[in-house]
Amino acid sequence: MVAMSFSSVSLRPSELPATASNRCRSTAYLTRRRPISISFAAVSPETSSAPPAKPEIELEFLGPKPGDTVDRAIAISGDKLLRTIMSDNKLELYAAYGKLMNCGGGGSCGTCIVEIVDGQDLLNERTNTELRYLKKKPESWRLACQTIVGNKDNSGKVVVQRLPQWKK
Repeated sequence: MVAMSFSSVSLRPSELPATASNRCRSTAYLTRRRPISISFAAVSPETSSAPPAKPEIELEFLGPKPGDTVDRAIAISGDKLLRTIMSDNKLELYAAYGKLMNCGGGGSCGTCIVEIVDGQDLLNERTNTELRYLKKKPESWRLACQTIVGNKDNSGKVVVQRLPQWKK
């Protein structure tokens, strides 16, 4: 919270001394002016604090085969799609066919399938596109291009299995 203090200053036109030479001039030519009030606000740096941190989602990406390395990433809750996070971290998302024939995140091909092992409640609900492409797949399978990580209020950990169709 920022602490502010207000102070008020009143400005008046300067008074002319009443001498014989300027007495007529001061009454004849000077009109009476209203005082001007100006308020100043000051912020004290000791009491101001940094804005609250945005909630973060920790992501773990499991490889398609047992023994593959586990990749990690952190994302701001509700800020990005799972596909974007994986692309930014240079994580393999597509199988051989998907590398050549993907739609670039438009939700029209169904090749960016991932399995959510843990943390399903930290993601958005399945979209109509996902319902169409994944109707015969397990509930834990999602399209990375349709999956928003977080909802701007939650934080936690999501475990993602890459290329679940390769898992045996």
